[in-house]
Amino acid sequence: MTLPDPSENGGAAASVEAGVVRAVGSIGLATLTSRILGFVRDVVVARAFGAGPLTDAFFVAFRIPNLFRRLLAEGALSTAFIPVFTDYLATRPRAEFNRMLRAVAGGLLLTLCAVSAVGALLAPWLVAVMAPGFSAVPEQLRLAATLTRLMFPYLIFVGLAALAMGVLNAHRRFFTSALGPAVLNVGMIAAVLLLASRLPVPVLALAVGVLVGGLGQFAIQLPEVRAAGAPLRPSAEFSHPALRRIARLLGPTVFGLAAVQLNVFVNTLLASLLPSGSISFLYYADRMVEFPLGVFGIAVASASLPVMSEQAARRDSRALGETVNFALRLSCFVAVPASAGLWLLREPITRVLFERGRFGPEETQATAWALGFYALGLTAFAAVRIAAQAFYALGDTRTPVKAGIAAVGLNVAVALALMGPLRHGGLALAASVSAGANLLILLWLLRQRLGTLGGRRILWSLGRVAAATAVMAAWCGLLLWTWPPAATRALEAAWLVAAIGGAVGAYAAASLALRGEEGPALLALRRRLPRKLPSGAED
Repeated sequence: MTLPDPSENGGAAASVEAGVVRAVGSIGLATLTSRILGFVRDVVVARAFGAGPLTDAFFVAFRIPNLFRRLLAEGALSTAFIPVFTDYLATRPRAEFNRMLRAVAGGLLLTLCAVSAVGALLAPWLVAVMAPGFSAVPEQLRLAATLTRLMFPYLIFVGLAALAMGVLNAHRRFFTSALGPAVLNVGMIAAVLLLASRLPVPVLALAVGVLVGGLGQFAIQLPEVRAAGAPLRPSAEFSHPALRRIARLLGPTVFGLAAVQLNVFVNTLLASLLPSGSISFLYYADRMVEFPLGVFGIAVASASLPVMSEQAARRDSRALGETVNFALRLSCFVAVPASAGLWLLREPITRVLFERGRFGPEETQATAWALGFYALGLTAFAAVRIAAQAFYALGDTRTPVKAGIAAVGLNVAVALALMGPLRHGGLALAASVSAGANLLILLWLLRQRLGTLGGRRILWSLGRVAAATAVMAAWCGLLLWTWPPAATRALEAAWLVAAIGGAVGAYAAASLALRGEEGPALLALRRRLPRKLPSGAED
């Protein structure tokens, strides 16, 4: 509801912003834990298996059930669950919410089991489509198919984890659900360390770790779900109206996310046609970009969705536009300097994190080559998620589909044009260009829908962020110029920590000197106190 008193309206907006920032803090802290464990996992995998045919087979196999996870579980289902769950909590008796939840759990479990069974049956054909280059090496094709069959039940566990996450997020509980992926990483690390040497095909240990970790993702959320008083015991009430409502939201959302994931599919397919190891180089580079993207970019989008859903339910377009504006500014405040830092320090970061065991200097250079091109799209990767969430909150799941399809077409064209001269780096650059185009389309359409997004305020914020990033980049350039030659790995790691720590300090100081609004918001998070942000110019 829009209040007549501007000061009261400003206070309400500041309260919403403070709530979003606190939620971002909870999600970001949990995601940071997960990303750190994810890097440990990748270091363990890289040391044990390097980057070659075995890891290519595993990453293709894992990408297939992971693709379905992003479409059906953590992606579309979460997006469809939260608006429905939030509406039932706000407008219906608790008994009706519990009945609805049990019906949804029953329908979801049946669907996930069916998809997993069909996927395991079709594993060889799925691998052949995902990585046609494997057909030249039958042993690699068979290994990838075996791994795919072993890992498809992971979809069941992670789908149930997504249901629990939807329940907790609708209750504005974010930390435990965001911590779930950390359990997956622990499972995979333990599997490599404890099982790999005991199996005739050591890489099969990774598949076992995925299954154990997927089960853990669901189990870790159960105590808090019970504390929220939400029953997850499935019922066979398949005619419940909430199931039809979720299905209506789910269909277009799946297609929208499928358009995004199609970029991953296209890049994997094309990378399988490049020299051996290309799929692994792209994977490790993507993992490094996912660190800041998950810790902050996706955290902002996840924290904003319940707020935007509530504002959309009240038909308060102005408040929704202000939330989108704040979420975009907050995301760019971190994504822009992170993008520059990853680009400038791409090689030392890759070397310190991965260069050990069977991962040598050539693998470092090839991975850093892809990382630089992925880093260019980091800001767009983060902002696309926020813009799409705004449409989902409005109940419009078709518009992101159309924008995603257009972006996929551009990705294919750019990838085909660049994979020759730039090899796997061209595929990473195509993904970044595609994300940028997707963002521009979504923002333009969202502005038409809401009337204004406060574009002038966003541009002023970006200007301050760019200036502060330039100061940070100068610091990184100085450190690179004085980088110790022939340094030991321990010295290089210490140097990298100093470079990143100094870069963060330089950026923070420059941002505060430029009187940016987003820095005080994050400082307010640290103090756990809501504070009213200065008002900015409207578009």
